[in-house]
Amino acid sequence: MFDDFFLRAIFAGVGLALTTGPLGCFIIWRRMAYFGDTISHSALLGVALSLLFQLNLTLSVFAVAALVSILLLFLQRRQALSADALLGILSHATLAIGLVIVAFMSWVRIDLIAFLFGDILAVSQSDILVIWGGGIFVLAAIAWLWRPLLASTVNPELAEAEGLRPERAKLIFMLLMAVVIAIAMKIVGILLITALLIIPAATARRFAATPETMAIFASLLGAVAVVGGLFGSLRYDTPSGPSIVVAALILFIFSLLPLVRRGVAPAAQQRGQSS
Repeated sequence: MFDDFFLRAIFAGVGLALTTGPLGCFIIWRRMAYFGDTISHSALLGVALSLLFQLNLTLSVFAVAALVSILLLFLQRRQALSADALLGILSHATLAIGLVIVAFMSWVRIDLIAFLFGDILAVSQSDILVIWGGGIFVLAAIAWLWRPLLASTVNPELAEAEGLRPERAKLIFMLLMAVVIAIAMKIVGILLITALLIIPAATARRFAATPETMAIFASLLGAVAVVGGLFGSLRYDTPSGPSIVVAALILFIFSLLPLVRRGVAPAAQQRGQSS
């Protein structure tokens, strides 16, 4: 039998993987991988502020990530700089400010490695409740927003003409990303969150014939990566968070083999390939 901490880690990791699957698909379709990096890097600023003002860690990380998302939308509408330039500025600025604040707090001893790479083996029962509660909320919101999000991914102008309000859907999607990053930070860490979002979704597109099946496959593949990574970590005594990402990478490489059937790209993917 396995220890309680290992079973908690599996339960927490699977809950997170089921949540990141559909979100990761939209990141792939919309080519928003750099956005995911930017929001995840801002999490360290949320950590620093939570320590400085003695705030709840998860809420502080979500507040900073949400603020960065809203700021990004505002700056994009101003059209002062290109989207990738804005993402680069916000990504490195929030990460640097967070590190500077932590350096000034000499009275606080924190393990930056744990925040950067996560420690899924240290999750508690309350962490599991947060992960599954937040995950159910995010999945319900994605199901509610599925049609406007998918329509705006394929053709934003047509979605606007049909009254689907793509800008509102995009804002809510970015806030959902902030929620996921806040609850995922303790598991896979700031630097590996984007990998867990992108790699299972990129693997799923090789097998899926529709957007819905791709989202389901991404969740299942993410869960397999979590379980495989944790057992690999236990077997070879490697860091748990990076081991999960390596397991996801192995699944992705396997999907590239010539004998593996390629899925039919959905309309959302076709738009991304043609742009």
